[in-house]
Amino acid sequence: MMLENLSRFHIILASNSPRRREMLGRLGIPFEVQVLPDISESYPDNLPVEQTAQYIAEEKAVAYKTFMQPRDLVITADTVVICGQEVLGKPSDTADAWRMLRLLSGRTHQVITGVCLTTKQQQRSFSVKTDVTFKTLSDEEINYYVNTYQPMDKAGAYGIQEWIGYIGVTGLNGSYFNVMGLPVQRIYEELKQFIIQS
Repeated sequence: MMLENLSRFHIILASNSPRRREMLGRLGIPFEVQVLPDISESYPDNLPVEQTAQYIAEEKAVAYKTFMQPRDLVITADTVVICGQEVLGKPSDTADAWRMLRLLSGRTHQVITGVCLTTKQQQRSFSVKTDVTFKTLSDEEINYYVNTYQPMDKAGAYGIQEWIGYIGVTGLNGSYFNVMGLPVQRIYEELKQFIIQS
């Protein structure tokens, strides 16, 4: 049984995101949350935009390697929104959140989550992409969302599981959970491979 075989690992989710904690927990996998402070989420300017999330997830894993114990399996992740060739991370303030939502309005963008699974012996990293299409949002709708919800902790300034997703998203191609911040189906499959190769 996959979940029983995972019991030989001490699984650590390296994320403060309540959404990631909830989604990983629904896989039935025991884990604990450990977050190191002040981990950089920067990336080289010449890095192709599609590789940004995976690069940051791998860099986060490097920070944990020093502290890892033999049984530890650390899951690091990063989610970015890409519109055209612009990478949208978390907004810096309400004006930036407003700008991002206006940019996404009436367009299809990509949400990419990079994930890195790391132990002392091995590492697996990957990224998952989902296409999301928004209707044309009115200024009133953007103002309501920015002022009523918490877009500051979300890549692209929106959470698909919130009001803006209900009224704004007209199309989705790929994993819904990936847009929430954790491609749990792919993580499940990758964890199975981890067990086989350990």
